[in-house]
Amino acid sequence: MQFRRLYTTLSNSNHNPFFFYRNLTNPFAVFNPNPKFLSTPRILKNRVQRSIHVYKRFVSSFPAMAEGRRPTHVPIPPPETANKAELYRALEAAVGSPFSSDPLAPDPHPLIIVVSGPSGVGKDAVIKRLREVRENIHFVVTATTRGKRVGEVDGKDYFFMSKDKFLGMIERHELLEYALVYGDYKGIPKQQIRDHMAKGLDIVLRVDIQGAATLRRILRNSAVFVFLVAESEDALVKRLIDRKTETKETLLVRIATAREEVKHMEEFDYVVVNREGELENSVKLVESIIDAEKAKVRQRTVTI
Repeated sequence: MQFRRLYTTLSNSNHNPFFFYRNLTNPFAVFNPNPKFLSTPRILKNRVQRSIHVYKRFVSSFPAMAEGRRPTHVPIPPPETANKAELYRALEAAVGSPFSSDPLAPDPHPLIIVVSGPSGVGKDAVIKRLREVRENIHFVVTATTRGKRVGEVDGKDYFFMSKDKFLGMIERHELLEYALVYGDYKGIPKQQIRDHMAKGLDIVLRVDIQGAATLRRILRNSAVFVFLVAESEDALVKRLIDRKTETKETLLVRIATAREEVKHMEEFDYVVVNREGELENSVKLVESIIDAEKAKVRQRTVTI
């Protein structure tokens, strides 16, 4: 009653600046002094109906769940007695879409495999055998300024060239990496890598330790680095002697260099011990490394 009197007084006042309209509706004019409260069962019924309405709206927002998009019911025959083609069609009808023949896993990326190690560990022998047994792989031919050895073929074993021509490739930025090794230049042409990776082929690079360090700085973790090593220093020295291509001075240099190069082993991803007389095992291990890399979920991606 007091509220109704207060409202009547304020609405009839001409001096109240907060009331801009005099003809206000009295909210208490239709006040029901004897309200009827909903019973508990009726409240629950209303809440359930509202929940069902919200659920229907939620389901209809998904086409696959909506009433008009439900797959036609097709009985699925017993798998143990049903015809394979018939069962296949029934399962497609049950799930509401045809089964895709697209590969579930993407094709692996082409790899760059960097093979390195001290002189005399058998890098050339491993790569030559790998070339014979492995498909879809390109062995990069290195450019060099050194002279040809007996049996070597230009364009197959190396690109033999003059020092001036090699320096010209450096100026035109045509080499992925290059180095001065024992007085001769060696380098890897970029274009042959790009061309063969575009065909989906894996790339194998044979470089010395200095070249591998340079490639690691350039390619980082996008390439696979394999360190090839002999079973012992004793075996390594005997192999260098058996090559009969070194003078006593160069033998001493190569032995001293090999001792330093072995210290860089931990900078590589994999180590392959190429034991004397076990070439096949070494090649199989390199193949296993390539296969393992291609099976990785997170593939290496290379940009040259």
